[in-house]
Amino acid sequence: MEFEQLGLFDEEYPQYKIDKPIRLIEAFAGIGSQAMALKRLGVNFEHYRVIEFDDFAIKSYNSIHGTNFPTMDVTKITAADLGIVDTDKYEYILTYSFCCQDLSLAGKQAGMKRDSGTRSSLLWEIERLLNECTELPQILLLENVIQVHSEKNLPDFEEWIQFLRSKGYSNYYGDLNAKDFGVPQNRDRCFMVSMLGKYDFQFPKTIPLEKVINDVLEEEVPEKFFIRNEKAQLLIDQLIRDGKIEG
Repeated sequence: MEFEQLGLFDEEYPQYKIDKPIRLIEAFAGIGSQAMALKRLGVNFEHYRVIEFDDFAIKSYNSIHGTNFPTMDVTKITAADLGIVDTDKYEYILTYSFCCQDLSLAGKQAGMKRDSGTRSSLLWEIERLLNECTELPQILLLENVIQVHSEKNLPDFEEWIQFLRSKGYSNYYGDLNAKDFGVPQNRDRCFMVSMLGKYDFQFPKTIPLEKVINDVLEEEVPEKFFIRNEKAQLLIDQLIRDGKIEG
């Protein structure tokens, strides 16, 4: 694992502690995987706001979590839509795991530069919303592919971190692999935790991997979930034409 302790100051600061009811705001929510993680950790929280413009994703989110959120486009909302009020009474956690398609090695790597119009440049909509906020969320959580801080994207990533610092956040990011946390999958992802104020943060320690992929695979899978050979070949041909894989 690689970690960057970007929030450290010239002296030691305390660990952040949550002592108020949690209101969760999920930008780029998808089906709510980060809400699922909080549930599995036994965290008591309120599904407060969900920002997701894809109709199918929000239908899945509502079905999974028992909610009734509408679709919401991050480019068409304001800070008022986040509903951040009474931060003395509530702890607001904002997750903003923005689109990775233009960062991932599987894509064309168009980047996330401000005003570039790429899907990954939607990150800067979060900057706009935070600048509009009268009261800021106390905790921000980012998860993305590790290319978010690759050589090409590092200047933009550092610009983002400098912005968060200017708003008063302590920021810590690290590259974590699923296989180091009990999941039989070699999956690297970058996580960044930002806390409003001067606080220390430590990423969790790794745990031994006790499962293999066969432990989680179903023994029998209905045929409707299989892709026929001709469809698989069409998909491969399309990926080659798009330059996403080599022929």
